[in-house]
Amino acid sequence: MTVSTERAAPTFFDPALDGDRLREECGVFGIYGHRDAAAITALGLHALQHRGEEAAGIVSFDGSRFHSERRLGLVEDTFSKRHIIEQLPGHIAVGHVRYSTTGGTILRNVQPFFAELESGGFAVGHNGNLTNGLTLRRRLVGEGAMMHSTSDTEVILHLVARSRRNRFVDKLVEALRELEGSYSLVAMTNKKLIAARDPLGIRPLVLGELDGCPIVTSETCALDIIGAKYVRDIENGEVFVYDETGAHSYKPFPPVAPRPCIFEYIYFSRPDSIVGGRSVYEVRKNMGAELAREAAAPADVVVPVPDSGVPAAIGYAQAAGVPYELGIIRNHYVGRTFIQPTQSVRELGVRLKHNANRAVVAGKRIVLIDDSLVRGTTSVKIVQMMREAGATEVHFRIASPPITHPDYYGIDTPERDKLLAATHSIEEMRQYIGADSLAFLSVDGIYRAVGEERRDPARPQFTDHCFTGEYPTPLTDLAAEKNGKSQLSLLAEAS
Repeated sequence: MTVSTERAAPTFFDPALDGDRLREECGVFGIYGHRDAAAITALGLHALQHRGEEAAGIVSFDGSRFHSERRLGLVEDTFSKRHIIEQLPGHIAVGHVRYSTTGGTILRNVQPFFAELESGGFAVGHNGNLTNGLTLRRRLVGEGAMMHSTSDTEVILHLVARSRRNRFVDKLVEALRELEGSYSLVAMTNKKLIAARDPLGIRPLVLGELDGCPIVTSETCALDIIGAKYVRDIENGEVFVYDETGAHSYKPFPPVAPRPCIFEYIYFSRPDSIVGGRSVYEVRKNMGAELAREAAAPADVVVPVPDSGVPAAIGYAQAAGVPYELGIIRNHYVGRTFIQPTQSVRELGVRLKHNANRAVVAGKRIVLIDDSLVRGTTSVKIVQMMREAGATEVHFRIASPPITHPDYYGIDTPERDKLLAATHSIEEMRQYIGADSLAFLSVDGIYRAVGEERRDPARPQFTDHCFTGEYPTPLTDLAAEKNGKSQLSLLAEAS
């Protein structure tokens, strides 16, 4: 196996600019039987870049050797170069884009992970977060395992390696039975492309086809970019395997109703993706329309907070009969790759990314639409910007319910005491951000937007704990932490 260990330049992150957003999880992509497997995987990862902007990797197999390229930085920083793709020959490939949920942003945490097992090479990329990953890790280390990363994904490699089952799929299933939390996996051996989704189907995973070759990936937008055909969703609790004998589907877990993450519709998935049979764009418009019906404000113009609030703002404007205008212009060239600013530049804060369109805002009563409110720090600056641009009234509407609980399934949310809605009433939040009024979409409203009559409290249709506090799986690691169990030992990399 060939491995590159070259580092990309560190990217810039400033809490003043990026710290008030929910952070994406990860994206996965895999293809079997195509002569341009690595190049197609790179294109798929481009389409999934929104799911993880800190690192990217691809592993391929050429019939005799595995090849790996893993780098910090954006996909285009590495995988747009021809010589890099030429170093990844083969007809099977899996790829991963990463935002660090468990483990830091260091090269040894970049996926796909690869290990040489008794049965041969095994590479895996993971979208989600294991709520018992630390507990499993402590057990494995106590039994003699040596961990090289700080990612929860590495425990999957060890569990598979330790299985005494004969068939590889049985080894994997035995490992999956020990996992709690969320996972959508794409993996490969020298003969197989494998996909697996947790029993509740919290994170998305779809099956596609290109030139007769199967593809598994996080979102349908990754199929669109390469001209592939969508076949179906990988079902909750399903293990899908494709090899030289064809496709094989296994259902090793007791059947339960799926509970996909509602935030895929609110924020994470690209608006041009289809998730669970629903257009993400249409659902976000529906959220805005429901918001207008629940909490309309007297206004002259509806303004989205770009880019996250755009579809909901369109839906709100259409339902409310109020003109939609781009009252805030986003600078797409400032962000993680911006050079380290001076303190004076840093103090400009949100203006590095957003600027008021005075021609639209001045002298108007405006309704600002955003998809979510986390800490509220960015909202404060945007409301202030609207007032400075001449808005006579600023009404803030959020196209999701208040976020009152942290996530443990792959979304990087602050601890509960850092979530504005967990510590403030609606009126206190309104005063904090400086708006004339503030309202959120109700929990039932968000369920109506995705086509349900209401939330079923006995059997919730979605994973919605950030709004309700009802977690769908055990939180084993959290309980251990509260009982005084230590966290990971962390090795800092010098460069």
